[in-house]
Amino acid sequence: MELLSLTQFAVLHGVSKPAVTKWKKRGLIVFEGDQVNVEASNAELKKYRRDSPVNSKVNQTKQLTVRPGETAADAADRVLLASGAEMDLEEARRVKENYLALLNQLEYDQKSGLVVPVEDVARVADSKFAKARTRLLAIPAEQSPRLHRLKTVTEVQDALQEIITEALEELTQHGGR
Repeated sequence: MELLSLTQFAVLHGVSKPAVTKWKKRGLIVFEGDQVNVEASNAELKKYRRDSPVNSKVNQTKQLTVRPGETAADAADRVLLASGAEMDLEEARRVKENYLALLNQLEYDQKSGLVVPVEDVARVADSKFAKARTRLLAIPAEQSPRLHRLKTVTEVQDALQEIITEALEELTQHGGR
């Protein structure tokens, strides 16, 4: 039979001590003297609480047990190592701080306009492409009479080159607005 303090039992279930105190008031915690009987308490939690950490697929009690002579930090390290997380507390803090710094930088860059949502860029690009398409598709109707009067392939090529260049310059003036 495994016995823990209320604090250790809270750590075991990944909840706060006040949460365990509420379970105690509801009669869901079984004591042996002043220690929590882990197996009996887990059975009570499982019976009466649908949202019990004992019933959760995420919190498996056997993985979170604080062993005799082990601190809560030691138990957390053991669980993290067993589940593939090989960082100590300092490394986890460093990773967290780097993440928060990058997140703050991203938020700053968004506010300053250095980074914009892809949807906004796509919307502007679609608008620009639609304008270019409309302008280029208008060329045959506008320029057919002029091209019809030309006599040689070279004259047609030169005229088309000039027409396309003008259309592209028109589209790129003042950012294509």
